[in-house]
Formats: sequence, C-alpha cells, structure tokens
Amino acid sequence: MDGSQHSTTDVVAGRIVAIAGAEVTVQLQAAASGDSATALQIGTLIKTRTSDSVIFGVVRSLTITAPGVSGSDSEIQMAEISMIGETRVSEDGKLGAFQRGMSRSPSLDQSIFTTTSADLARVYAAPSVPSVNVGVIHQDTTLPAHVLTDELLGKHFGILGTTGSGKSCTVVLMLRAILEKHPNAHMVMLDPHNEYATAFGDRAELLGADTLELPYWLLNFDELMEVLFGAQADEGSPEAAILADMIPQAKRDQIKDPGKGAHFTVDTPVPYKFTDLIRHIDQEMGKLDKNEAAAPYRRLRSRLMAMQTDIRFKFMFGGISINDNMPEILGRLFRLPVDGKPISIIDLSVIPSEVLNVVVSVICRLTFDFALWCDRSVPILLVCEEAHRYAPAIPERRYEMTKQALSRIAKEGRKYGASLCVVSQRPSQLAPDLLSQCNTLFAMRMSNNDDQEHLRGAMSESTAGMLEFLPSLGNGEAVAVGQGVSLPVRIKFKQLPEDQRPHSSTAVFTESWNNGNEDLDYVRDIVRRLRRL
Repeated sequence: MDGSQHSTTDVVAGRIVAIAGAEVTVQLQAAASGDSATALQIGTLIKTRTSDSVIFGVVRSLTITAPGVSGSDSEIQMAEISMIGETRVSEDGKLGAFQRGMSRSPSLDQSIFTTTSADLARVYAAPSVPSVNVGVIHQDTTLPAHVLTDELLGKHFGILGTTGSGKSCTVVLMLRAILEKHPNAHMVMLDPHNEYATAFGDRAELLGADTLELPYWLLNFDELMEVLFGAQADEGSPEAAILADMIPQAKRDQIKDPGKGAHFTVDTPVPYKFTDLIRHIDQEMGKLDKNEAAAPYRRLRSRLMAMQTDIRFKFMFGGISINDNMPEILGRLFRLPVDGKPISIIDLSVIPSEVLNVVVSVICRLTFDFALWCDRSVPILLVCEEAHRYAPAIPERRYEMTKQALSRIAKEGRKYGASLCVVSQRPSQLAPDLLSQCNTLFAMRMSNNDDQEHLRGAMSESTAGMLEFLPSLGNGEAVAVGQGVSLPVRIKFKQLPEDQRPHSSTAVFTESWNNGNEDLDYVRDIVRRLRRL
C-alpha cells in the first residue's frame, strides 16, 4: 500500500504545504458545494499516509490567511496539525494497532483526509493494557473513552475545572471506575467540605469528628511546633529548645529497655505521655532560681495544657491511649486490610482551621513514608480535593510544610508507589510543583484567563490549542491530555446515579428562603455543633 492509494470512502481535506517535525501546515480544500469540505474543528482527528503507515494528527488551529468573500475561490484556509501517532500497514494491506509516535514523516503536497468512524474506533479502541471506561468521545459519542489505569496512577494526574463544571462528579466517577476493577486498592481522600461521604457507599472508611485519630506523638518536631505556636513558630526560641530536650525524655519513660530509648530522637514516632512531658518541664522549671528564666517553661506548659483541654483537638490530644497503636492507625488510614473498604475519606471540615495545614502535612508525610518502607508492595493514591487551599502558589510560611510534603510525593512518589490526584478549581493558584508533575490532566470548563494560561504552560504545545474549548465545555466534559489517555481527546463523562453524587451542589436560595421553618432551637443546635459539644 503506497502513499497514493486510499479508500474510496476517504474524503480529502487538504494538502500538506509545510512540515516542522511533528507539526504540519495544511492548505484546506474548498468544497464544490460551497460548504466547508472538512468540517474540521480544533481537536478533530485527521489522517495522512506514508508508504507503510497511516499517520493520525489532531487539528490545533484553523485560519483564513487571505480573507475574501465567504466561499470565494480567492480565500485560502489553513490548518495547523500536530501528528501524534500511527498504525502500521502490513505488506498485504492490513492495518495494525494504533501507537503513539511516527516511524516515518509525511511528505509535502501529500493529501490529508478526514477520519471515518472505523478510523476513530481503531484509534480510540480499548487498549490491551489495564484501563477503565469513563465516558464517550466527543467527536463520536458511540465510541467509549478509556483511561489507562497504570499510566494514570503511576505518574500523577489532575482534575481541574471551575465550580459547577462537574469536577467533583468526575472525581467520584473515575475513582469508582478504578475500584470496580481493583477492589483491593488503597486510596486516601482529603475532603475539605465533607461532600464525598455518601458517594462511595459502604466502600469508604469515613474518618471524621468521632473517628479520626492522629495522635500528637505521630507529629515530627516542626509539625508539633506549628500546632502549638502557629505559623510564626520560631525553632530558635527558648520554648523550642525546651521542647526538643523534653520530648525524647518523655519517650524514654515509656520504654522498658533503656537501650532502645537511646536511639530515639525528637522526630521518632513513638508514643509518650503528655503528663510525662509536663512533669519533665515542671522538674526543670523547679531547678531555676530566677523567675525570668522560668518564663519560657511557663509559656510552654500553658500552651500544652490549653491544647490538651480544647475539645476541638480531641482527635490529636485528648482521649487517646498512649499504647503503641501506630499499626492500627496506619492500617485504617491506608486500608490494610481492605475489608471491602478500599478508600478512606478524611473529613477536613471538622479540623480546626489553625491546624488544617499541619494535618494535611502529616497525612502526606505518612503516605510517602509508608510507600517508601513497604517497597512498592502497597501502592497508595492520595486524592487532594481543593488542593489550592493548602498548597497555594503564594509564598507564605504557614503553607510551606504542606507544600513540601506534597511536593515530595509529586517529585519522588512514583518511584515508591505513592500517587497523587490533584483536584482544583484554580490551577493558577496551585503550587507550581504539583501541576507540573501531573502527567495526565483533565481540564473541564474554565473561563478565567489566568487559569487557562497556567494550563497552557503545563500542557505540550501540540495540545495547547484544545484549551480554546475550555470556556464552552458543558457540564461533565473535559479535554484530557497526557500519558493516562491514548491521545489528547475531548471526553464526555458518564452520568452518575443520584445516590453516588457528591454533596457539592449549590444551595438553592429561593427554595430555602420560601420555607422559613427554622426557630431558636435550630440555632441552639448549630451552637452546640459549633462548640463540638
């Protein structure tokens, strides 16, 4: 089969007039009927031929270089096309499977053809590698859209879109599709608004106000300092020096074998009693002669006591046994054993705002460390909903700890089986390291220019043209690019049943305001919940 042979059903769209690597410029052919001969759009799949292959490309731009009267012969219509893959042709004329990349470049003056349903079916066919069906192809809604599971999870991915674009439903759809085929998965979801609790039914382990357990002794020194003194914590302060000296002593008090305790540091995650820590502080404070020298001890003791008695911090400081239950805590967090619940959902809405960043930092750090020490035997997916809230681009000190923990997963996690799913409505406000490390992006409707420009920087030049669709995408539609999909594609995601939808819909003001059934008892109940009583 040579380059001049083609099927009688193929429609010529134009001819190649310039080639620069994988980028091709095409002069489009005018239709005899006066209509567009190609009906090409940004993102449309087209094809051309070489002597031993059929090459496929995606339209990235369309222009009229010599505008005239509409449909006149003097008009010159041009298209910029990115060649993305090919199907090899055997000696007997049979087409092979689609694969990315080109073994041979097309030639100048070669014809470009529109693609048929058979072409689309071949290119977008279910791959031989593990994949999940998440929707249909926009160009032909009879064809399913597949996501490559290992490529998606192994190299991080992002789901981005403005509020109301269907982003949360897409997250649920994609995770449920993966769980259907892999019921023994290990997923951890950070849920800032408690909207996913019912979306996974009895497959989810819910960690909320009464069930979340993250004891203080799991925190490293920097994390504990930020919990006690906020983002302005000074590691060079007298309180920090006292705490760094007292914590190892409190840890050694719980070890029957003194030899083991000798290897503990302030960061070693072993249990110790708060009462022992305060006792050591009191002992040291009692040895001091001057009242001024005891001031840092009193401030530290006062802060420790305040955290221990604050009911909002019960998950960290109160009502927790000092028994070494770290295996049980990690097992519940990372779903070991799975016990039919492969995903744990952490309700961040119950976490006091002043320690939210620390909690996220601890979970991210534990995720990476667990994946590191289990030697890839238990890959873990960490889903960060509204990641811009705790890993923003702004260089504020209070976010640095969380950004460092997430950045470590983003840069090194794939080597150890720690995967990251970044979900955000404001990609321009995300820490740059996160988005740049996501090798698959699902971009949903997005009208903000800053966000679009940020995405263009994260996408390859060949797919950036598809971003022009972002402001006009419908709910549940996305432009998908990267290694998790066979090739850049516009996807229409499946509709979720009502009982699987996250509680992320907008409040209906008119309906609520027409009821007017709330009374003072309702307000009293809100106050009780506010006070965590």
